[in-house]
Amino acid sequence: MDWLLDPLQFGFITRALIAAVLVGIVCSTLGTYVVLRGMAFFGDALAHTILPGVVIAFLLGWPLAVGALITGVLTALGIGVLTDQGELKEDTAIGIIFVGMFALGIALLSTSGNYTIDLAHFLFGNLLGVSTTDLWVMLGLGTAVLLTVYLFYKEFLLISFDPILAATLRLPASFYRYLLLVLIAVTIVTALQVVGIALALAMFITPAATASLLTRRLPSMMGIAAGIGAFSGIAGLYLSFYMNIASGAAVVLVATLIFLIVFTFAPGRGWVW
Repeated sequence: MDWLLDPLQFGFITRALIAAVLVGIVCSTLGTYVVLRGMAFFGDALAHTILPGVVIAFLLGWPLAVGALITGVLTALGIGVLTDQGELKEDTAIGIIFVGMFALGIALLSTSGNYTIDLAHFLFGNLLGVSTTDLWVMLGLGTAVLLTVYLFYKEFLLISFDPILAATLRLPASFYRYLLLVLIAVTIVTALQVVGIALALAMFITPAATASLLTRRLPSMMGIAAGIGAFSGIAGLYLSFYMNIASGAAVVLVATLIFLIVFTFAPGRGWVW
């Protein structure tokens, strides 16, 4: 048991564990909608488009989450507006904003004195550097996301799987679509410190995709995905501690390994069947 308890004597490890579990649960829960609605490309683009906001906050000495949150929400709403007009296909609008915003972020980052190190920090996270303040911010954002998913569960379910019924019931589908986009942006900000911009999408997609191979029911899928996400955070952190590898990458690698195992051996649906 020493190998399990020894890392916990360090305060930064304890904070990192809490952060990893929190991010694993929040990302994986919301990620079920991302997977089932086929929004993986949107999630990837949004994860990268918050880079300018992060860099501006860094250069101004603001908390990174503030810049990321503002940019993420504005970008999500902007993509929604562009695609609602019908002039551009969704993937085209996302692609244009994706590359433009990411290039802007890199250009801004290049103006700072420590380009390489800072870029690596933004892209791949700094789980072991999570502070108590970071934890409170992540807890607040994560709670807001989970509470919103709980309150609007039926509405999200209808617009995702039965838009005709949603229209019959006169649900404001556009409002709930925008709300879902904003939730994705907020969740990416929550994951920023743990796995970084480049790996945030993996925590959305991989646990949820794994859960989709094990169950057909959305509540069960959310629960399983959250469990996988939390376990990946814990196991990845221990892997990082003992093997001296990047913590964010270790978390994602554990989640990916679980997916490959389930994809191969899932009862009745795995590759071996």
